[in-house]
Amino acid sequence: MNKIVALINQAEVVVKNSRFLSYRYSIKNKDDIESILKNLKLLHPKAVHFVYSYLLKNDQGLSAKINDDGEPKGSAAKPIFRIMQLKNITNEMVIIIRYWGGSKLGIGPLTRAYTKAASLLF
Repeated sequence: MNKIVALINQAEVVVKNSRFLSYRYSIKNKDDIESILKNLKLLHPKAVHFVYSYLLKNDQGLSAKINDDGEPKGSAAKPIFRIMQLKNITNEMVIIIRYWGGSKLGIGPLTRAYTKAASLLF
């Protein structure tokens, strides 16, 4: 039987020519997470960052992870995770793919861009 991972929503934010493509998926296990990442990396080979956060609840308990994928620590995945916690989201993954726009945004604008890209999904 083929496994189906459901895309719940997607959005896009552009800040100083950097594109932030956000995706929200329903997940059942960690294999789903790896599959999503692998497929998105194949679809977006020129993207520079694949930032994600997930909360997974199953028989073993609650599992959570954030990954800034090279962005400054705490500037990208942490805001996504906070939104998911505030909305009581479990068994979902949010991944935001960044295409470099040619200039550094700075921590404040970068964090706001990731926060906005995630917020648009809920």
